[in-house]
Amino acid sequence: MPVPTHIFDPPFNIIRSSHAVLDVTNLETSRTFYENIIGLHVEDHDDGTVYLRGSEEHQHHSLVLRKAVVPGCARLGFKVGNESDLDKAGAFFAENGITYSFVERPFQGRTLQFTDPFGFGIELYASMERRPHLLRRYDLYKGCHPQRLDHFNVFAAEVQDTVDFYARLGFRLTEYGEEDGPGGRIAAAWMHRKGNVHDFAITNGKGPRLHHFAYWVPTAMNILHLCDVMASSGFLKNIERGPGRHGISNAFFLYVRDPDGHRLELYTSDYFTMDHDHEPMRWSLKDPRRQTLWGAPAPRSWFEQGSPFPGQAIREPLFTADVTIAD
Repeated sequence: MPVPTHIFDPPFNIIRSSHAVLDVTNLETSRTFYENIIGLHVEDHDDGTVYLRGSEEHQHHSLVLRKAVVPGCARLGFKVGNESDLDKAGAFFAENGITYSFVERPFQGRTLQFTDPFGFGIELYASMERRPHLLRRYDLYKGCHPQRLDHFNVFAAEVQDTVDFYARLGFRLTEYGEEDGPGGRIAAAWMHRKGNVHDFAITNGKGPRLHHFAYWVPTAMNILHLCDVMASSGFLKNIERGPGRHGISNAFFLYVRDPDGHRLELYTSDYFTMDHDHEPMRWSLKDPRRQTLWGAPAPRSWFEQGSPFPGQAIREPLFTADVTIAD
């Protein structure tokens, strides 16, 4: 069966999606975009790196911008339960022939870095430096008031195999798009660890590439306000898709592109999936509501463009039909 079996006692405990590490070509331009237009808070910076977070987050950073010659997605970060989970993760990867290393990362200490069998660069950590809560610091609010990192969405060349791998790590399926008929394959999957619709979405396309990362905002009005901010700040052309509402996840959304083309989703009004007996919702690939319950159709760029992972060859997807349904 294409739907994976949920594992409730995984080999190590991933808590949630935590942070994205992006390579950008002009650090100051990217900082201005994320700080003044989107509204993230800068926590630390130096000549080569900027660390930002949302207003609800206690952790030091949920977005890291690194100065680079070529833009890309360096790593996707996940938080694990404790230090022993890092050792358990190392043992699991060693047993399964996956190369990994322990490194010390600023503000998050001991970090396990690995590239999964499908080319996605991942890092795991247990404890990050804490910073004061800014949720009630309304005097600091800018942009759309992003509160917390919500999820990642990737283009994967081998969707089913990637879904099966992350299911082994304890990710649970909430919604999926599948071919109709006997033997139908999963073309996209929304998987979670923290009890929302998804921490990690895996969608059909040339991969490995990051399709987008998403920040949760308080209301749909925050998203509409960002449209006004971008239109009046010279960033109108950076609005790629939306606002609108997905059928998948029920989310009110807006997709924007940063100065290097990295895609960011602003996202609200999804739902919780805390119960272990929550049954995944199946979508037919023929149902247009999965992408857009209402709103303008997605442009071709939304289906075709993404951020590469440095050093990884991009492979053609196993699906030849246009069934990319990233949300």
